[in-house]
Amino acid sequence: MPRRTATMLASTLMLIALLCAGVFLPVPYSEMSPGPTVNTLGDHDGEPVLHIAGRRTYPTDGHLNMTTVRVTSADYRMNLVEAVYGWLAHDNKVVPRETLYPDGKTEEESTQENAEEFSQSQESAKVAALKELDVPVKSWVIVSTVVKGSPAEDKLHAGDVIKAVDGTTVKEPAEVAELVTEHKPGQDVVFTIVPAKEQAAAEKQNRTPTRTEKITITTTTSEDGGEERAIVGISAGTDHTFPFTVDIKLADVGGPSAGLMFALGIYDKLTPGSLTGGAFVAGTGTIDDNGKVGPIGGIEMKTVGARGKGAQYFLTPADNCASAAKDTPEGLTLVKVNTIDDALGALKDIRSGDTADLPKCTAS
Repeated sequence: MPRRTATMLASTLMLIALLCAGVFLPVPYSEMSPGPTVNTLGDHDGEPVLHIAGRRTYPTDGHLNMTTVRVTSADYRMNLVEAVYGWLAHDNKVVPRETLYPDGKTEEESTQENAEEFSQSQESAKVAALKELDVPVKSWVIVSTVVKGSPAEDKLHAGDVIKAVDGTTVKEPAEVAELVTEHKPGQDVVFTIVPAKEQAAAEKQNRTPTRTEKITITTTTSEDGGEERAIVGISAGTDHTFPFTVDIKLADVGGPSAGLMFALGIYDKLTPGSLTGGAFVAGTGTIDDNGKVGPIGGIEMKTVGARGKGAQYFLTPADNCASAAKDTPEGLTLVKVNTIDDALGALKDIRSGDTADLPKCTAS
């Protein structure tokens, strides 16, 4: 066999071997890609995304689209060829698997966490929108979760209202941890609570809860690798009572990143006139009860998905601006927002056509 032919054959066989190895060789990466984008002012699967009852609503137009990201499942094992393709593709992003599933988190655990974050996001969106409209909302601190095997197990339960810790009234979830960590591990802490069942019954009957309990729990030492401190094994959150019904109906979506767009959609439906001026506005961002907008993951995929559906403007959390601006889809204007007030101000400029002074994202 001529040397040249032998060399070509050997090279071809090596290439085939490398391709085969690439197909079968798993790599510790996952893939993100643009997911669905849904107009919070419109319908989804035949139902309004935002359904408000007990309060006057107004016609809306244009788009206020929430955006999503698709990710490969926790069980999916990407091979080397797929990883290389993803790195080269414009509308996909390959990231270390632990970025999406830290500490070996399973698909079920990730789905549950995303569902809880989505639910909390909806509540905060309602509160932020109603506060912006000066509509009173009743709020209180609750037990969100109880860690299995912790000192609080079987003593406190999800939904219990935390009125006080060691006799000190609490008004914010963060105050619970602050008061507990004033103790040393092994010391007792006293919770004054309204049991979840009593709270639910009071809400149903539209009355103030009448029964409280004092629960004593012995603290233990934190084991999360951080600074040693006293804990009881709960996380605190906030629950609310609204003066009318606001339902957000959107299945198969998780995480907290739609909060801003839900809040704007609620605000638009409860106010006369057009919030968008008919423009196609999309966006993303977490939101807290006070209207503060926070950063999210997968911003590059969300801008691609939004532009692909026709978005002209994209409301972008300030902390995501630099990353999003590095590769902005053509024809899409990235608008920087820190709060719901910033977003409403930007929408005012958009609907008036005076967009020269919009706070735009830059790559610096």
